Amino acid sequence: MAQQRIVITGVGLAAPNGDNLPEFRSALLEGRSGVSMIETRYMPPVPAGVCNFDQFKHQSKKASRRGTRAGAISIYCANEAVADAGYDMKSNRADRVGVFIGITEHGNVETENEVHNISQYNYDVKFWTHHHNPRTVANNPAGEVTLNMGITGPHLCLGAACAAGNIGLIYGVQMLRLDEVDMAIAGGVSESIHTFGIFASFQSQNALASHEDPTKASRPFDRDRNGIVVAEGGALYVLERLDDAIARGAKIYGEIAGYAYNSDASDFVLPNPTRQAECMKLALSRAKMKPSDIDILNTHGTGTGQGDQNECEAIREVFDGCYRLSINNTKSFIGHSMGAAGALELAGNLPSFDDGYVHPTINLDNIDPKCDLPNLVLDKPRHLGQVDAIINNSFGMLGINSVVIVKRFVK
Repeated sequence: MAQQRIVITGVGLAAPNGDNLPEFRSALLEGRSGVSMIETRYMPPVPAGVCNFDQFKHQSKKASRRGTRAGAISIYCANEAVADAGYDMKSNRADRVGVFIGITEHGNVETENEVHNISQYNYDVKFWTHHHNPRTVANNPAGEVTLNMGITGPHLCLGAACAAGNIGLIYGVQMLRLDEVDMAIAGGVSESIHTFGIFASFQSQNALASHEDPTKASRPFDRDRNGIVVAEGGALYVLERLDDAIARGAKIYGEIAGYAYNSDASDFVLPNPTRQAECMKLALSRAKMKPSDIDILNTHGTGTGQGDQNECEAIREVFDGCYRLSINNTKSFIGHSMGAAGALELAGNLPSFDDGYVHPTINLDNIDPKCDLPNLVLDKPRHLGQVDAIINNSFGMLGINSVVIVKRFVK
């Protein structure tokens, strides 16, 4: 089972500039940002990536009132992914389906809301909701999916900071190869824009982006970048063993060729380019690929000074001399969707296997010399003809790094 090939057969997503993969891909190819100004408690308006999916498409208003925003995003993405995969839940064993969702954090939104609510009543806790505990447990988003879809197999959320979207996918692959499940719903979600704490914290670190035009606020690698644009969103995938996918005649988006995750063990927030390079090299080794085999590299680049520079240093170490490689950045369009970032950014690049295009990076008007990668795709899509392999970087606080490689499916 450890050698089983794992493929992607369904994609469901909610992004600030698209409610499904075709919409999201079109926005990326057309250069349309999903960032706007929002109001948040205790602060002036801030730029953020806000999703506009139909929250009630797959759940009732009553159920949504009991649940969370992260749960609503997860339910939407999971149902969309399963429908996209053509997977008949009624004809398959519910106990052989698993839900594995990467998150940056969970519970802050609900706790902040309840503290604010009882502050209107002199902090009388009798006004505190009795739904608080199930809303704030760490497994909530994945658990809400199982309740909504009648899934009785394993579920959990994987707390991995901003590396979590990739790690949700990695865990799904591992559970399939362990034969714990026959189908995995895996990826990442984020509700971060609904907690003022994340904005306040980035502001206190001088790491919160600002710009008079919110669509230009997220500008990784640009000389004038000034921080992170916080975003919400989600992307969940249906993962299956290749034999099972072929047996049911499923369409296949791509094959998970390799992956890796490691730890910097060097700083709470500053990334370590040596460890990031090691993570990319390990993923390539597991995929039995050389750096020159990769066609597209989706960067993590968040728009912070040191973070962007360190990732570029790591990329140069691994991919020096790889002239066919094209490099892009998805956060320039949607901001940083935290636990969803890796999964959403991979989704934005998956259609390259079909259309042969690399979506561009936007808002990169004056490149920082320390971020000057020779193969960055800027402003307009680049047509490569055939795309065979994509590498997806996601790195997070406390020094957690994750890399996923997806290749074109070939029997």
